[in-house]
This record gives sequence, structure tokens and C-alpha cells, in this order.
Amino acid sequence: MFDTLSERLSGIFSKLTGRGALSESDVEAAMREVRRALLEADVALEVVRGFIDAVKAKAVGEAVFKSITPGQQVVKIVNDELVAMLGDEAVGIDLKARAPVAIMLVGLQGSGKTTTCAKIALRLSRRDKKKVLMASLDTARPAAQEQLRVLGEQVEVDTLPVKKGQNPLQIAKRALKDAKRGGYDVVMLDTAGRTHIDEQLMAESAALHKLATPHETLLVADALTGQDAVNLAKAFDRCVPLTGIVLTRVDGDGRGGAALSMRAVTGKPIKLIGTGEKLEALEDFHPERIASRILGMGDIVSLVEKAAETLDVEKAEKIARKMRKGVFDLEDLSDQLKQMEKIGGMSGVLSMLPGIGKMKKQIEEADLDNSVIKRQQAIISSMTRIERARPKLLNASRKKRVAAGSGTTVQDINKLLKMHRQMADMMKKMSRGKGGLAKLFGMGGMPEMPEGFDPQGAPPGLPGVPPGMPQGLPSGFPGLGTSGLPRGLPGLPGKKK
Repeated sequence: MFDTLSERLSGIFSKLTGRGALSESDVEAAMREVRRALLEADVALEVVRGFIDAVKAKAVGEAVFKSITPGQQVVKIVNDELVAMLGDEAVGIDLKARAPVAIMLVGLQGSGKTTTCAKIALRLSRRDKKKVLMASLDTARPAAQEQLRVLGEQVEVDTLPVKKGQNPLQIAKRALKDAKRGGYDVVMLDTAGRTHIDEQLMAESAALHKLATPHETLLVADALTGQDAVNLAKAFDRCVPLTGIVLTRVDGDGRGGAALSMRAVTGKPIKLIGTGEKLEALEDFHPERIASRILGMGDIVSLVEKAAETLDVEKAEKIARKMRKGVFDLEDLSDQLKQMEKIGGMSGVLSMLPGIGKMKKQIEEADLDNSVIKRQQAIISSMTRIERARPKLLNASRKKRVAAGSGTTVQDINKLLKMHRQMADMMKKMSRGKGGLAKLFGMGGMPEMPEGFDPQGAPPGLPGVPPGMPQGLPSGFPGLGTSGLPRGLPGLPGKKK
């Protein structure tokens, strides 16, 4: 999300920050570029006008031009206005009401309401330990109620039993009654949608809202709808009093104008964003963090939170103990790759690091995607337990067998073994050297590379430093510092001479 906008703005502001002094014409020229970038990102015209006027009012002033770093002052002003446009602070789902708390989802057909219903239910039951009941009020779309039942089984959340012949109002009434009788904390009402906004849809939504009086009424909108998202939000907000917005498919939209526009036009907070097809792929919407991502400043906080939620702490501690002894085998490497995959793979991790926008082309050339990690795991899985523990046993015939079993080549295996050998050597050097592994976990972020370390030798997509955690990240997180990308990160092509 915001990839195109982030790339454009990074280019614009890199010119500003590279200058020692700024004139009013410099700021005017930059704002014209920003205006064009926002419009190309599908941000509504009225929102763009308000944003540019607010930035110019603050940027064209004595405080900026007399600043020691005027370019950075302008970037800060833009960042502050982006945060204000996105909503100042994160607003989560409000459950502060008498149980069962009713949450009603509205939106167009195909926006992902049913899947989002299951995602929110999973989140509430797993993270907030709430007892949730889901009910599908969609009698128009074939198999809609069956879809929610299947999703309910997948996320281990109860769904209202289907009774044929009932209309949406009767289903809603029964859901509220069963939720109260069953001692549920939350009841989720998944309403029907249409392919377009019509009177029938709005009348049904209004009638259901009047009957259920939900504590939360969330508009589920597809981020790919672009400019139409604004009209959609306005129409539903006039029909039912929305309390928030959930944006879906943000991982597939490189522009992100819908997020910037909907919040500014309706005044309703974006509470959640769907970041993938998996039922766990749902995140809180944090305006400050999103603004940082747009301006290429990274999002370390979200990365840490994601790691804390997904990493296996027990396994991480076990690997950390082995690291202190200078031991690191292929089984450990496989575990680290699985941990990396859980938090979005290398590309997902790198996208949250500061300054990564400027290295986007290098990352794409390096092919940092999950398929690379899976290929490396396939190689390790095709080895015997003894071979994983003692990689030196892998002679020519064994490598051919592993290559055939994993669908790769002997060359791929040699690259993996070379990378593992470098990481293992680093472990030994750091465990024996002065300060031991403290260098890895200290303020420096990244340890000094051992003599002979080849940063280009590791295959693309793999962490090129030993698994472990720099300060501020949970123990066992695969080798990434919090101060941005280390110089010579394996898998990234070097600078062209």
C-alpha cells in the first residue's frame, strides 16, 4: 500500500533535503509535485486541495527558511499534516458496552465483508479472549451463510445456525437473542451487499441498524476502489451512523488514495486494514506509522509488534542458548526462515525499515520474496537429520540426492551451505571474542563482519547475519538491526561502480 505515492514523495523530498537553503519558489515547486503525486494516488481533489493549503501555510514561513535544516522542516510539516489527515491517533474497535456488544458490517458486495467478519472474530477471540458469535444476514447471495459457517470453523468461532426462509431482520433478531442467552461477549452481524449503491441496500441497512442498534457500525471498503471509495463512504454514512472504516486488500493497492480520502471526507476513523488473504492478516490502523511508511521512514514499531505476536519465544530462546556456545546448524537456520516467513518474509520486513524506499529497485532485483525462503526450506527439509546437524557430511552424491528431492540444483545447495558456513563462523568468532554476543545485542545494532565474509555470496532473500536480536526486538528475530539496513546485507546487489 502507498508504494507509488511513497516512491514519488521520497524523490521530491530528497531534492529538498539535499539543499542547504530553500526559497519560496522551491517550496511552491515541491508542493506542485506533491499535489500531482496525491492525485495520481487516487486521493480526492477536495482532500488534496485542503492538504496542500495546510502545508503551504506552514512551510512558507520564517521558521522554515531560517531553520538549520529547512528541507527536513518541510518534510516534518508534511508528515504532521499526513498524520492529521489520517486521524491523529489510532482508534480500535470499542467493546466498552453491555454484552453482547453488537458489531455490524456494511459495504458493497465483493469488498470482503464476510472474510473481514471472520478476521475480526479471530482477533477478538484470540487476542482479547472474547466469546464471539457470528451471524450472516446475507440471504441474497448464494451460499453466503455457508461461507461464514466454514470460516467460523477455520477460526474456531461460533456461527448462528442457518434457518431457511428467514429474512435479514429475523436473522438479526435471532442472533441477538442467542448471543444474550449463550453468554457471548460480542455478536457480529455480516450484512448483505450489492454490486452498486441502491435504495434497496440502503433501506435494508437502515432497518437492520434500527433493530440491532449496534455499538460499532463498520464500513468495509476495498482499497482498490480508488476515487469511488469516497462516494461509497458518504452514501453509507448518510444511511447509517458509521463508527469506523475497515480497508481491505491494502496489500494489493500501490496507491492508497482511498485511505487518505475516506478518513478526511467522512471524519470516521480507519480502524483496521486487511493486509493479505490469510485470516490472521488484519492490522490496527496507526496514522503516525502509516505516515512514516508513506514518507519512506519505515515502521519499526509495527515490525516489533508483529514479531512479538508471531515468533515462537521458546524456540528462539533455545537457538539463543546454542548461539552463546557458538553452535548454529541447518536445523536452526530452517527455524529462523520459518520465523521470517511468519512476519511477511524478507520483503515484508525490509518494507518496514527506514530508508528502504530508496532501495526499492535493488530489492526487486534481489528477488526478496517468500518463494526464495520456501526454496531454501525445501533444500533443508530434503536432508537427513544427521546432515542438517553436520553439513560437512554433504558430499557430491548427497548433494545430488538433496537437489533431486527439493527440486533445486547442486549450485543452489552450495550457495545455501556457503551462507550457513559464514553465519556459523560469525557465531564462533563472536562467542569467543571480547564481549561475546554482546556485540550483536548491543547498541551498535549490527556486529562487525568477520574477515573473509562475502556479502554477495549468500543467496537472495536470506538474512545474512546470524539469527539473534538487536536491542528492542524480541530474542530470536532473524538478524535485522533497528537502525535500518546494514551495509553489505546479503542478497542485495552492491552499488554499481
